[in-house]
Amino acid sequence: MRKSRVMERIRAGQAVRIAMTGHVLPPFLAYAAHSGYDCIWLDMEHHPLDEGEVRTMLAFAQLFDIDVLVRPNTREKMSLGRYLEDGAAGIVIPQVSTADEVRDLVSKVKYPPLGDRGMGLPNLQARYGLGAGGDHVRMADHALHETFLLVQLETPAGLANLDEMAAVPGFEGFFVGPTDLDLRMRLEPEESRVTYMETLRQLNEACGRHGLVWGSNPANVDELREFRAMGARLLLWGVDTGLLRAGLDACGQELDAIEGPRG
Repeated sequence: MRKSRVMERIRAGQAVRIAMTGHVLPPFLAYAAHSGYDCIWLDMEHHPLDEGEVRTMLAFAQLFDIDVLVRPNTREKMSLGRYLEDGAAGIVIPQVSTADEVRDLVSKVKYPPLGDRGMGLPNLQARYGLGAGGDHVRMADHALHETFLLVQLETPAGLANLDEMAAVPGFEGFFVGPTDLDLRMRLEPEESRVTYMETLRQLNEACGRHGLVWGSNPANVDELREFRAMGARLLLWGVDTGLLRAGLDACGQELDAIEGPRG
């Protein structure tokens, strides 16, 4: 059975390299693995991927030996479990604000004794019943060791409940959504607002206390470097749309240099 690159690096106290796509791009998986990435964030919150498309990406990820972190558009228990059965190494859930929400998510995506996920063996994660020799107990132990759950900190309520959330057993860490957090923090009374960098400082301290990892979405490479210096270990750098735009802009400039700019 496949081992998670992300969990291997988390256990070793190392940083995790993550790229993001919201499209069915098997070459993206191949190139990311070749370039030393550990994980692809497959975004379904803002992209309408259907189940067949997700399965395609998860199957190709197995071929190229790279983790896939699915951000689904649902919290429904059976759907979350199915993404893991289909080969996802991790699940990340947006806009989580309370410890009860974290406990509910752990229950849905982790096998007993941590959670209450249903067991199925004829699936890709279990090598269609061939993994662990068909032993469901060994399969559950493997999944507990090699899959991960992240929750997104995107609300002032989540920040206020941060330490209580971090104390819930059974999940691996947080990822900050800076734009959503900023939109909501602006609605708070001025005296209650917390800056982005102060949010990250509090998050780093909470994760240190509870043995969790964290990351955020950097605006530029200098911000990425600053996050890493603060203690971030989930390093998101490389989003499909930005990479495509930058690459085509560069090619367009080269064409302009050869034949002159287009009017």
